[in-house]
Amino acid sequence: MIYFLSDAHLGSLAIERGWVQQKRLIDMLEMMSEDAVSIYLLGDIFDFWMEYFHHDKGKRQFSPFFKEVRKLIQKGIRVHFFTGNHDLWTFGGIDQLSGAAVHYEPCTIKRYGKSIFLAHGDGLLPTDWEKLYPKDIQRKIKQFMRLRRIFRNPFLQFCFRSLPPAWGNKFGYGWAKKSRLKEIANPCPYKGEDKEELVLFAKDQERIGNHRDYYIFGHRHIELDLQIASGSRVVILGDCFKQWTYAKLDDKGNLSLHNYEP
Repeated sequence: MIYFLSDAHLGSLAIERGWVQQKRLIDMLEMMSEDAVSIYLLGDIFDFWMEYFHHDKGKRQFSPFFKEVRKLIQKGIRVHFFTGNHDLWTFGGIDQLSGAAVHYEPCTIKRYGKSIFLAHGDGLLPTDWEKLYPKDIQRKIKQFMRLRRIFRNPFLQFCFRSLPPAWGNKFGYGWAKKSRLKEIANPCPYKGEDKEELVLFAKDQERIGNHRDYYIFGHRHIELDLQIASGSRVVILGDCFKQWTYAKLDDKGNLSLHNYEP
């Protein structure tokens, strides 16, 4: 089996009893290890992650998770970590702590005769997105894309990494908490096939000839398994702190969504 999960947001100040959530995620990975060949972590596994130039003792809280990932790799399971919009600021630390293969950009893999596009999902839009959305939605998308460019700016990353970790973490976890509480108070449900950005992105890829059998995303915190006109399926993984959803691909190339129950 090949497993896919995303959006655990470990360390979030908006999640009560975070150590319980981390333990449940570890139990979920243990369950997968019984028959897993590979496990793909598709971003936002951490609610905030920054690697500073100074030692950050705050990272110790994630030691149980990293220990579990190393154990999976020792069993011969390949673990892949995709950066999301909350944990993109890794500069070699996550692969050193976990041993996982870290991916900074979307990629396409071929497994069991199926072509699979994998990405966290932030920033992916169809090429003609400005024609598809009204002005108010366009403004929100442009605001997010500007913020995304700021987060990815090398000079600004260098400046933030220079901060004392206690200062940077207070700001980062505080910002992320506001985002999580806002989402909990005003969740954004599935927008429909003609408005959901990741569905439109997949349709656009099919239109221009980049066919894949499956498109698998995180980011949106909704559970979706949709077959589009080309025959491809778009899967959005939900999350691992409220819904506890994941996908698995069997050795015949069949993909299915599941909810983890301890």
